[in-house]
Amino acid sequence: MAEIAYVSKVRVERMGGPLRAAYLPGEEEPTVYGMHGAIAEHYGMDPGTAPSHASTIDHLVGAALG
Repeated sequence: MAEIAYVSKVRVERMGGPLRAAYLPGEEEPTVYGMHGAIAEHYGMDPGTAPSHASTIDHLVGAALG
């Protein structure tokens, strides 16, 4: 088996409701994840009940396309 080349050390804190802050290597400020639009609607959230932020799926899609 090959040696492990890299281990990403990420810490995630729940901020309440759907909001989470992810502390990522190489970033000074946390990345805030949440819900917006159709994703919030899918989970039964009423518009305006939580701040709108990109979801984790949005970041995964962006990473795959990048």
